[in-house]
Amino acid sequence: MKPVTVYHYDTFSSEKNKGNPAGVVLDTEGLKEVDMQKIALEVGFNETVFVGPSSVADYHLRFFTPGHEMPLCGHATIASIYALQTKGILKDKVDITIETKAGILPIYIVDDPSAKRIYIKMEQVAPKFKDFNGSKQELAESMGLLVEDIDHDLPIVYGNTGTWTLLVPIKKLASFVEMNPDNNRFPAILNEMPRVSVHPFCFETHDAKATMHARHFSSPFSGTKEDAVTGTASGVMGAYYATYVAPASSEFNLIVEQGLEMNKDGRVHVYVKKKQAELAVSIQGTAVYVTSFIVKI
Repeated sequence: MKPVTVYHYDTFSSEKNKGNPAGVVLDTEGLKEVDMQKIALEVGFNETVFVGPSSVADYHLRFFTPGHEMPLCGHATIASIYALQTKGILKDKVDITIETKAGILPIYIVDDPSAKRIYIKMEQVAPKFKDFNGSKQELAESMGLLVEDIDHDLPIVYGNTGTWTLLVPIKKLASFVEMNPDNNRFPAILNEMPRVSVHPFCFETHDAKATMHARHFSSPFSGTKEDAVTGTASGVMGAYYATYVAPASSEFNLIVEQGLEMNKDGRVHVYVKKKQAELAVSIQGTAVYVTSFIVKI
């Protein structure tokens, strides 16, 4: 049996056991895809990232939930680059590229001496949206809500800045503590994309500095129920804001709060710029090392 070291980092927080946990495997030599999936299942986090060599970028990152591989994961990317930087592997390099199934993406390491923190900024894939044509009534019920809790002045859409999710605008912050999702109902409701996650959000927040509040309910195929603080979905929220909420503006700096209902309070900084007909989206956050452990395969 081969022992594999997994590093546990919590991302989008500088406090242990807050934010979103990610498993990071830095030594992937000899690991096959089936091994990676077994390790992710054993670890049990929403995502475990495997960092390997690349012929087209600085590193090749692969992301696995306990159930399947994902094209991109924001919080696991930030965890892995934070690990590489704090372990001295990157040395003085602050601009790198990563190869993912979503494409080759730039990463920037931002040193904030005033906060005594290192932040990781990652560009996202160009945003895409698709209409949701399913039952709003059934969608609301699958989250434990009434259809009246949905904000019908804004569209429900599938969004992608690297990974598809369904964006569901909610009227009131109070609805989020009432949510009790039945994830197994999602595939039958999401006719256009039955394997995606569901991401309810609203514009009322606990933190006065935050722009949006969110939760993220996993696809039942992923092997998890809820993601505490979601990087790629936060990027999609930024693109949604620029497209449907404030289309006349050209630049946005937003803060997304997430995870409070799970006692995993985290923050994602989202940056959106309009460049002619396209949106450029990036997210930024920090991480904290928690522990390491061995998984044998």
